Amino acid sequence: MKFLYARLAALVLSLSTSFAQAQSDQALWTELLQLRQEMQQLKNELQQLQVERRTAMSTAPAMSAGGHTETALETAPLAQGVDAVPPLESESRVHLFGYGELAYTRPLRNTAQTLATARRGVLGFAYRFNERTRFAAELEIENAVVSAGDQGEAAFEQLYVEHDLSGDLSVKAGLFLLPLGYLNESHEPTRYYGVSRNQVETAIIPTTWRELGVGLQGRTEEGWRWNTGVVTSFDLNKWPTAADGRSDTQASPLATIHQEGQLARAASMAYYGVVNYDGHPGVNVGGGLFQGGINQKQPDTQALMKGAQITLYELHSKWQYQRWELSALGALGQFSGVADLNASGIANPVPHVFKGGYAQVAYRAWQQGDYSWVPFARYERLNTAVGYAGLTPSAMPTHTPDTRTWTAGMSFYLHPQVVLKMDAQRFLNNHQLDRFNLGVGFHY
Repeated sequence: MKFLYARLAALVLSLSTSFAQAQSDQALWTELLQLRQEMQQLKNELQQLQVERRTAMSTAPAMSAGGHTETALETAPLAQGVDAVPPLESESRVHLFGYGELAYTRPLRNTAQTLATARRGVLGFAYRFNERTRFAAELEIENAVVSAGDQGEAAFEQLYVEHDLSGDLSVKAGLFLLPLGYLNESHEPTRYYGVSRNQVETAIIPTTWRELGVGLQGRTEEGWRWNTGVVTSFDLNKWPTAADGRSDTQASPLATIHQEGQLARAASMAYYGVVNYDGHPGVNVGGGLFQGGINQKQPDTQALMKGAQITLYELHSKWQYQRWELSALGALGQFSGVADLNASGIANPVPHVFKGGYAQVAYRAWQQGDYSWVPFARYERLNTAVGYAGLTPSAMPTHTPDTRTWTAGMSFYLHPQVVLKMDAQRFLNNHQLDRFNLGVGFHY
């Protein structure tokens, strides 16, 4: 870049000298034409360099702290996160990124259940083969320890290769996060409000939802972003049919049958499509669809699950104006072709519909340098089992997993990439769950 500016300055100086030294109008005209051609060449080179840098920044989710393409609305809310994409001219092809969070939870009506945990730590690494091709992986450890007798987990959250087909179009293949909603791709603790991730994008849209497959993504100059692809689907054969499995399915129906790229059955595949519009400053609107088979053509269950499918819809919007941020999201999931399975007499039937939504407001009350203080409030309502196909009224489960929650708290940013959190949650349908939470989070 400095070289280009030096060349431009030399041209300007040459132009001034030409005027002083030209002996005739013809000589001056010839000189001007030559200088014009050289200036146009410089302009083209500068534009090309800007395109390449923009491409590297916007189409390299593997290189960002969250492993996804970021816009201003997708980074840390109000206190914007720092893009971790290395500069194109960087000598290092290897890039490290990641995040971590620690949490303290104190139930207000059952203090014996108070817990503190190193909830998760993630180490990500990426390698840039050239300006157009890159690789990324994220390794996550939950609850500090992983062993057969502990409640921890070690897993690859992402593992994929991405290639730029053009400046605004790229393709990826491997294990990657699906771009539905706000939270699934951008789930670092600095990028959402509250000590815990919101319930709708945890239970209805399962977090962190990743699949094996191929995806295509692009953007337009008018502000549209789109994603589509073919990936592995869920496996309904993993559904716990005994009554003691109901607590898991009530927490998240899709998380129960999630395959996570672990020897995933792929006889029944799925497709997804997501569209976002960012063409107006401070505004984002979008939506997504996921649909696929879930019977996986297993001989012992094929008759009961013939034609079984999952369909998930979501709509989301966000508005940022000065110190204010307003956001809302709704999600609807449907199981089809499960009536025969439910009618077979399983003690834990598969719900026909599950849905949820939330509305959230945040206000940047104070900011000085890297420091900022952001109070927020969020209302959520979700139901993980709205009706059951194939069951008579007398066979319907008596428990209705309808959850309504208020969460209010604040985030104090020591830096856009380091946050201290505090909130209180009130569960309107079950006050025994009311709790106070503290948290620390960071990403790099």
